[in-house]
Amino acid sequence: MVYSLDVRFKPLYEIIGSLHAYVCRKSHKKLDLTPSWAKQVRQMITPELADVLDRVQIDGDWKLTYLLVHLCPGENVVDFVEWLKGMTAGELYELMSAYGNQFPDQMGEFRDHTVKLFEQWNDQYFRHIDPFILEGLQEQARARKEALQSADPIAFVDETTNGLSFAPVNGLEQLILMPQYHFQPINVIFSFGKVTICHYAARIYAEDEEFLAPHEYRMIRSVAEKSRLKILRYLNQGPRSFIEIVRHMELSKGITHDHIAKLRYAGMLSAHFEGETLTTYSLRTSALEQVHSKILGYIEQG
Repeated sequence: MVYSLDVRFKPLYEIIGSLHAYVCRKSHKKLDLTPSWAKQVRQMITPELADVLDRVQIDGDWKLTYLLVHLCPGENVVDFVEWLKGMTAGELYELMSAYGNQFPDQMGEFRDHTVKLFEQWNDQYFRHIDPFILEGLQEQARARKEALQSADPIAFVDETTNGLSFAPVNGLEQLILMPQYHFQPINVIFSFGKVTICHYAARIYAEDEEFLAPHEYRMIRSVAEKSRLKILRYLNQGPRSFIEIVRHMELSKGITHDHIAKLRYAGMLSAHFEGETLTTYSLRTSALEQVHSKILGYIEQG
């Protein structure tokens, strides 16, 4: 690993994570949040804000919003809004040009839209969330940052992100890991030239669990299906691309993707990235051992 590695958290990172969870409508059924979360949030916010959010797309401009959040020196949404309001369009172009050559069509409009969006989302939703969430994320980042000091970097990234691996591609100088709550169990990965940021599922939950934690139960459920077991057995031979898995399974791309996604979210696979591009999958044997341990642990508690 030739790039540097860091773990960071501040409330500003989670506010964009919560926004991402809401606007990424195709992922609502996959999230650890209650199935009705998006509907509950819609009842909390004004029709005007709901209309704005309905028009937000996970596109190039949204990726640049993540970049601005990363570049902001402040800790929370108030800091972010004041910082962004104080930037001219020219200053934003200059700041962002160090991280790529993609820009909004109208930087001034993009800035003003972002300011309004964050102000309203914070006022109508984010400031009402359980303080436990932010406290848990802060503690998660502190503990992982401390563990990083004596860890093998590759093993550290794998453990922290539940199975991600980032190749040292040309130009990459820094990988920043940021724990997130709202978009669990999915990771959000964006590459900005010399910097790749990964918002990873922190595996913390606001609800008390009398049963297994959602992640632990997900691990067990992920292997309780014949096709997924076949995928794991195939990957035991070595890393494979998505197309190679499709050909081996003789299933449609859509069905194969669904099986792989369930295994990924459970941490049963290692997903290998070059920048934002996912290249291959491999078997994560440590997760198989964890499944055995979790089942026995649950049974023996009785």
